[in-house]
Amino acid sequence: MTMDLGTPDRGCLLLADITGYTQYMGGTELTHAQDVVADLLETIVGAIEPSFQLSKLEGDAAFAYASAESVNPSMMMDTVESAYFAFQKRLRDIAHSTTCECNACIRIPSLDLKFFVHDGEYVLRRIARSEELTGPDVILIHRLSKGTAGAKINKPAYAVYTKTTLETMAMDPAILGFLPHKEVFSDIGEVDVFVQDLAVRWTFEQERNRDYVTSAESVHEASFVTNAAPQTVWDYLTDPTKRPQWQRLVDEVLTMTEGRRGVGTVNHCMHGPDVIVEHVADWRPFSYITLRYDVAGVESWAWTYQLDRIENGTRLTMRLSDPGGDAWAQFGSDFSASVDDQASQLATLLAELRPTGITD
Repeated sequence: MTMDLGTPDRGCLLLADITGYTQYMGGTELTHAQDVVADLLETIVGAIEPSFQLSKLEGDAAFAYASAESVNPSMMMDTVESAYFAFQKRLRDIAHSTTCECNACIRIPSLDLKFFVHDGEYVLRRIARSEELTGPDVILIHRLSKGTAGAKINKPAYAVYTKTTLETMAMDPAILGFLPHKEVFSDIGEVDVFVQDLAVRWTFEQERNRDYVTSAESVHEASFVTNAAPQTVWDYLTDPTKRPQWQRLVDEVLTMTEGRRGVGTVNHCMHGPDVIVEHVADWRPFSYITLRYDVAGVESWAWTYQLDRIENGTRLTMRLSDPGGDAWAQFGSDFSASVDDQASQLATLLAELRPTGITD
């Protein structure tokens, strides 16, 4: 046996743990139950990759990590919420599509999902042909999964972020609406954490109105296919530091809203001495984003960037709505040229990326 102890790296550790697994497996037909859990774990892994890299499956849980250079606060929280939404949708689809009346199928709705997120150090240890993450912070995140944070909201669906994580990411838990909690372990001591109610986020996701420019409503549309994953494309669309790389007329994007990026975020797009105010009207991570603009002489102007997962990457479609008034008659050719140029520049930029990682 050969063993490489490796050197410590720093990054974000994520543990997604199916709630109610033990009780579910103990009181149901094993074959069907295993199939259901395997399906749900596959859904979870598909939602957290490639923002996070899977380390291993642990029965009812998926343990993953992302290097400090490859994840930002918005991407981290969007990944958690998107994975939870994907889990809930898959749970619903499985329950609705089955006609089986065994206990395993009947009790599918009893399952739920929780997350634990911690920024810390880890060692990627290679033993023979396998890899494993080790270190005190890896132990900590697994201890958190056995803690009492869930009792803080008395619900089975939640995300636990350590205080260290939010401080490292410069995120304010009060603005985010997270609840403070303290875990106490005999061998580790006290660990300050903050708890997010994912059931509330799921309800909001289902009820909020969509702001979306369809093909029928669009006055101009540009599309291209890239080998990059939807999460990678999303990062380049939404990270203010990356946008000037493919929006040639934009020198800088300044976010004027505190907290994580999302619906309601206001950006100032700097075009030399000129400023265009941009509002995030709809934010569906890794699916689409709609932006609206305050521009003199324009009544209502919206851009939707839609991401569709394909077999080997992503199809990105940019759609521009009618800006209203006589703006399109006067400036339509300029607007169209801008959309086409953005699509071309972003396609080229994504083609130059290495196949792994979010922020290369």
